Order: sequence, then C-alpha cells, then structure tokens
Amino acid sequence: MALKDFLKKQFIDVIHWTEPEDGILAYRFPMQDMEIQNGARLTVRESQMAAFVNEGRVADVFAPGLHTLGTHTLPLLTNLMNWDKLFQSPFKSDVYFFSTRLQVNQKWGTATPVTIRDKDFGAVRMRAYGVYAWKIADPRIFHTGLSGTRETYRIADIEPQLRQMIIGRMADTFAESQIPFLDMAANQVELGGRIAEHINPDFAKLGISLENFVVENLSLPEELQKRLDERIGMTMVGDMGRYTQFQVAQSMPIAAANEGAGGTGALGAQLGIGVAMAQAMMGAVQQQHGGPAPSGPAPAGGTPAGGGAAAGKDTKFCMECGTSMPPAAKFCPKCGASQT
Repeated sequence: MALKDFLKKQFIDVIHWTEPEDGILAYRFPMQDMEIQNGARLTVRESQMAAFVNEGRVADVFAPGLHTLGTHTLPLLTNLMNWDKLFQSPFKSDVYFFSTRLQVNQKWGTATPVTIRDKDFGAVRMRAYGVYAWKIADPRIFHTGLSGTRETYRIADIEPQLRQMIIGRMADTFAESQIPFLDMAANQVELGGRIAEHINPDFAKLGISLENFVVENLSLPEELQKRLDERIGMTMVGDMGRYTQFQVAQSMPIAAANEGAGGTGALGAQLGIGVAMAQAMMGAVQQQHGGPAPSGPAPAGGTPAGGGAAAGKDTKFCMECGTSMPPAAKFCPKCGASQT
C-alpha cells in the first residue's frame, strides 16, 4: 500500500454507543472503510454489552466498562486471526452493541378464547391478558438467532414472536396444572409464576431472560360468564324451600297494598299459589337428593281413592268455596282462602 493511500485511511480510536431512542435492542457500529487501531478504547455503558464479530463469527463479548483493545482483551479474535505472535494493527471487525436493560410493560393477551379442560365445567373458553418484562441475557445467542447483521434490531421485530410463545405455553400450563378455572382466577400471582416457569426455557433459546410475568385478568366469553353468574346465584340461594318461603312472605305486604287485586280473596289466592310453588320446588330438590317427594293436596272436588268412608277422615272442605282438601292444609288450593 502506498503511503498516500495509507494516510487516506481512517482509523478508529474510540468505540462507543448511546441509545438515541427507546426500543432498540441491537446496533451495529458504523465501520464503513474504517479500521480499528491497536490500543483503541471501547466504552460499554451500564445496561449495554458489546460483541466483536469477525467474518460472521461472534468472537469476544464485553461487559460494561472501559476496555483497551489488544491481544489480551481480544483473545478469541486473536486466536481466529492467528495473532498469537504479532497483533495486526489496524484491523477490521464488526462491532455490535446490545441493550441489556429491562424491557418493561410488554403486553400479552389472547386474541381469541383458549379452550381448556376444567374440573368444574368440563371445558371452558377462557381469555387472559397481562404484562411481562424481559432483557437480553446472552448477546451471542441473540445475535446468532435473531438480530444478525442488521444495522438496528428493535423490540417490534421480536414482540409478536414472544406473544405467540406466551399464549402457547399458557395453554400447556393450564392443561398440566388441572386447576379449576375459579381457583386460577383467585390465585393469579401463583398462576403467573407457573406460566413463567414454562416460558423461561423458550426465552433462553433466544438469548433473553424473562424477568417478570403478571396475569392481570382471567375471564370467560360473555355467554359463558352469564352461565357462571347463574350458577353462583343458585349457590348463594342455598335452601330453595326457605328461599321460596321468604319470597312469599315478602310478597304479602305488596299484595295487601294492591287495592285493585281483589282484596282478601286475591291475597289468599296469591299465597296459595306461592305455597304450591314452594311444595313443587322442595319436592324436586328432595328427589334430586334421593329423598321422598312431599305428598300433594287431594284433587279438588273429588274423593280419595279409598272410597267415601275414607273421605270423611282424610278430607275437609274449604270454608269459602267448598273444595275438598287434606285436613292439614292451611290454604285452599283452588281459591287460596285461609282455613284458620
């Protein structure tokens, strides 16, 4: 090389990088035709790492600090270039900076409901969303598998892939845990920890580490949520018989205050209907639990199957309309009039 050409070449004495904006994960230092001098200074700031790449192979990786470049600080590159005896200066090598700071408030969520098996409901379609945080842990793996030779590599380039990995592992976690949906919804912190355990190995294969994972909400589609609300309401009611009696008692003042309802006869009719409904509901509940169904009132206007002799002992007549009824009945099943 002629002296004139040698003097025209530019040599790098200081290598450093400051992030101009958020979202940049990897940045290639602009070399162009410049070469690095022996003894050049490399500045790696906190929340950064730097890597020297020679002929497509990652050589030396530098942690935060001020580094003077030479055979001692570039052992892998020295070995690749056969500089054991004499360090060649100047030399060419690609230098990449990586942002290792925490990437926070990264959002994840299910675009469509995920179907899972459930102990309580058999199968449910569930939605979930939350946030997570991660950072670059191994620049070698990250450069080789993701960023490559790009001048800049951003969060937007990897975020869709990370979300898909999270959703896939989330479904696996639900299937393996066999925890009912209601228990998962009540223990979202523990659920987030279990999902993170499944995701971490996949993230490590990309050279990144999952630092935090939060499940903010678990929910069912609207139509399934209505069914769940109905089930919760039935559980809260508890004893259907007592609940029906309470409803009948609540309706008495309303019926008595209704002047257009026909006075005492209408009130008695409403109470009779309420009692009949209560008996029917209680009978259905007892049959479901294997108990005997309560005996209903005798048919109105008829006689018992045992004949006329039995009718005198097992039947009485309404004081208002004359309908036959069981001796223990307090209200007429036809007109609802009180028998006390």
